[in-house]
Amino acid sequence: MKSRILIVDDDNLVCTSLKRLLVKLNFEVDTCLEGERAIEKIDQFYPDVVLLDIYLTSVSGLDVLKDIQKFHQHLPIIMITGYADVKIAVQAMKSGAYDFLLKPLDIDQLQLVISRAVENLNLRNEVEKLHELQKQDILTREYFGQSPKIHNLVKSVEKLALSSDTTILIEGESGVGKEVFAKYVHQQSPRKDNVFIQINCATIPKELAESELFGHEKGAFTGASQKTKMGKFELASGGTILLDEIGELSLELQVKLLRVLQEKKFFRVGGEKEVSIDVRVLAATNRNLEDEVKNGNFREDLFYRLNVARINVPPLRERKKDIPYLAYSFLQEFNVKFNKQIKGISKEAIEALQEYRWKGNIRELRNIMERAILLLEDDYLQEFHVVPLFDKRNATAVDDNEFVLKIPAKGIKIDLVLKTLIQKTLEITSGNQVQAAKVLGLSRSKLRYRMEQLGIEVTKRIQ
Repeated sequence: MKSRILIVDDDNLVCTSLKRLLVKLNFEVDTCLEGERAIEKIDQFYPDVVLLDIYLTSVSGLDVLKDIQKFHQHLPIIMITGYADVKIAVQAMKSGAYDFLLKPLDIDQLQLVISRAVENLNLRNEVEKLHELQKQDILTREYFGQSPKIHNLVKSVEKLALSSDTTILIEGESGVGKEVFAKYVHQQSPRKDNVFIQINCATIPKELAESELFGHEKGAFTGASQKTKMGKFELASGGTILLDEIGELSLELQVKLLRVLQEKKFFRVGGEKEVSIDVRVLAATNRNLEDEVKNGNFREDLFYRLNVARINVPPLRERKKDIPYLAYSFLQEFNVKFNKQIKGISKEAIEALQEYRWKGNIRELRNIMERAILLLEDDYLQEFHVVPLFDKRNATAVDDNEFVLKIPAKGIKIDLVLKTLIQKTLEITSGNQVQAAKVLGLSRSKLRYRMEQLGIEVTKRIQ
């Protein structure tokens, strides 16, 4: 399906030539010569992106921008301006414009910015649909992200889920979302209409672990005053149980768990009558259980019994394409939680999130988004809102060919880092902004926007 572009410009020649160009680029295009009719045209044409000239004859492009946002809050609007209008363009960006393009328009840059705007809009729409499902506590494929790696993993999970009894071992670093994959296995399995119980083995006191898992009879130990307490396995009968951080179980309890997996039977603590259960067991760990077996910390027979099927959830740094999707999902969540109305996330903020090395994975991303949104007073989440929240120990590059930033112990403001970086780059390129933009991996318009934002003087020497 072709993306729809609306051009709002009172110059008929500009509209005609732009429309011809965009149609050749496989977009569906309509034009509007009067800024006052922009909203009416939007309601008729339903564009994915609006190209809006800053200077219109009868009305200001900034006023049209504000009017559009009242009725179409999330519609990406790209402002078109001349070099002399950069200050106004910066003002437009602060008012919620998606981006701005300098005249004369560069075809490749135009196509790139429009494509990114469409992608951003589609991402937001998908996240909104996802949150409607989350309200019903239903997980879908889309919940996990959009990268090929995660898509292939989800498809494998769905196949493994079809069996109602197969034990699955879910591996991955802390914070990658192993428990969410376990829940998805349950929801895709024949047991989906029954209970799903999760227990974190690392948080159970060792002296109470057996009772938590298998229950106890009255008087079985000090404090066991109830007539009978059902354990988690008994409560999960008919459904699914997740043993999270299973590597934390004692060797003694591992023996009893192995018997339960083999025979589907156990004795409550202090009990004399065997209890039979019908439960699917999923296990999750951030440890390498094969190494734990070699070191004598985990039983080999239990490892093989758990490892009937295996899921390895990749760390967030290996699935950077999922970060924008996840970030927008958390934005939606915390907008509701904190009663905020944050409209979106800037491209620079998304790029910063993608460049950061997430040692804490999705859990760390979620925590940073929560803190940033809680403190945010603006309409858009910007780069300088999230970067100061990064763990400085994880923020530096690790490859030999990458730049390593040394941060003073007392810290440093991100604006000063960016300003110094741009100034030094301009010195290296003898003030040539085109070359400086290439060195920094920015478009020329973005470099000019940054210079304006950071108060870097634009003199004749560097034009």
